Amino acid sequence: MQKIFLQACRGEATAYTPIWLNRQAGRYMPEYHKVKGDLPSLAFFKNPDLAAQATLDAQRILGVDAAILFADLLPILEPMGLALDYKPGVGPVFDNPVRSARDVADLVNAPAAEATPYIARTVENVLSGLPKQVALIGFAGAPFTLASYAVEGRGSNNYVLVKKLMYENPQIWTQLLDKLVEQVASYLELQIDSGVEAVQLFDTWVGCLSVDDFRDYVLPHTKRLIDRLRGRVPIIYFGTGNGHLLKDVAELKPDVLALDWRVPLGATWAALGCRAVQGNLDPIVLCADRATIAKQAQAILDQVENRPGHIFNLGHGIIPETPVDHVKYLVDYVHEQSSSG
Repeated sequence: MQKIFLQACRGEATAYTPIWLNRQAGRYMPEYHKVKGDLPSLAFFKNPDLAAQATLDAQRILGVDAAILFADLLPILEPMGLALDYKPGVGPVFDNPVRSARDVADLVNAPAAEATPYIARTVENVLSGLPKQVALIGFAGAPFTLASYAVEGRGSNNYVLVKKLMYENPQIWTQLLDKLVEQVASYLELQIDSGVEAVQLFDTWVGCLSVDDFRDYVLPHTKRLIDRLRGRVPIIYFGTGNGHLLKDVAELKPDVLALDWRVPLGATWAALGCRAVQGNLDPIVLCADRATIAKQAQAILDQVENRPGHIFNLGHGIIPETPVDHVKYLVDYVHEQSSSG
């Protein structure tokens, strides 16, 4: 059976525009809270039965054309030696952030089957309940974003510590990125071996970099990661606030380039010449009324002009305040308005 999401990833013409949404399984959805209950976040992410249920619930409720594995970017760092906790009102925190050559040397690489075995079981559980026409996307954090969390120890506004390490100690920086590339590659290879049909790299903090810094400190490592995975399944690269970097990002040659809402999708696609793109509705539009959702979604569809290879998505993740019915409305609208039948 042809899966319309995978057809679009390959740049093929489709009967309608496929759609899935970043953070489609999340706190805005009552079913998510029912599944999670009082379980701590880290335990939730690492529970194959519950994580699979969250994944499947979101796909079933929304009717999207792809499910994305319910997980988080950061648990991959825990078996490497970082003490991760999700603190109420703060978010993820590492109690022993990476700040020195010794800290980097102490990071442990291990095959993902040993370090994060739960992710393979989650994939298997999802596939057992996923409709045959729906694709499953795996995912991981990109090396720069993971390094930023590891060095800063938590969310950051100015990225002082990670940039300071990058600028002052490029050798240590390279050693850190080398270890992260190895671990992420193993993690995604395990997901692919377990049955995911595409993978998305999230580089949510990369927009804080200048063009030169991206080229010097990040691009070679991200390229090595993508090249290692290339050819097995479609690779989606998604960064935010990175419009100034997109010309260089395109040189990474991901199968699908995901765009955030800050850039015009049609013009950017035409300028970069990518085979397939994903995006790029502002997620806050989903908090507005249905007329606004329809207007904004139609503007994106009009920019694309039925060009093959478009996957409709948001320019970032669904926020907790979003009404579920508005998300369903968007999915139905895109399907109906883009249908060739």
